[in-house]
Amino acid sequence: MTLTLPDEPVLAAFREDFLRLELAVALYGSRSISRELAGRLAGMPLEAFEDELHRRGVSNGYQAGDLNADVAALNRMLGQ
Repeated sequence: MTLTLPDEPVLAAFREDFLRLELAVALYGSRSISRELAGRLAGMPLEAFEDELHRRGVSNGYQAGDLNADVAALNRMLGQ
C-alpha cells in the first residue's frame, strides 16, 4: 500500500518512521488493528511497540472486570 500525503511543507518535515509509528498507535488505540499488526506497521519489535504504548499511556483495553471474569472462568474450569 502506498499512502500519498498532501504536498504541504509542514508534512514534508515529518520522517516516515515517525508517521508510521503515529499511525500504528492511533489505529491500535482505536482498536482498529491488533497490537501485533500495529507493531509491524510501526516497524518495531512487539516488545518495543508495547513499551511505546505504555510510555504514551495507551491502554491495552484489559479492564478489572476482564480480570474478574478470567479468574471466575479459571475457577470454574478447576472446579473451585
